[in-house]
Parts: sequence; C-alpha cells; structure tokens
Amino acid sequence: MAEFWKSLPSWVRNIVVPIVLLVIAWKVFWTLVGAVLGAIGFAVNVLVLVGIAAAVVILIKKATKS
Repeated sequence: MAEFWKSLPSWVRNIVVPIVLLVIAWKVFWTLVGAVLGAIGFAVNVLVLVGIAAAVVILIKKATKS
C-alpha cells in the first residue's frame, strides 16, 4: 500500500485525496444527521398519535358518563 501511495503524483496525494476524503466525510455526516432527524420525526409522530388516542379515550369516557 505504501508503494502505491508513493507512486501517486504529488498533486493527487496533496489535492485529490483530501478533497475525496472531505466529500466522503460530508456524505457520512449528512447521512447521520438525516438518520437522527428521521428518528426524532418518527418519535414526534408517535407522540402525536398517542396524544390523539388519549384525547379520544377521554372524550369517550366523558360521553358514556353523561
């Protein structure tokens, strides 16, 4: 691997490789951000659904008492 690295032109080692690594890091970062935001969005949807279900149950109980 070291021989391959040394056989690359200096402009590839100093310019192209860091840019490629930066692009890969950027993609990984936004993938993780998307996954976290997706999980948060899913949790919010579940909480809203549970809240609506609780309100319906409370309204049904009040309606059956009167």
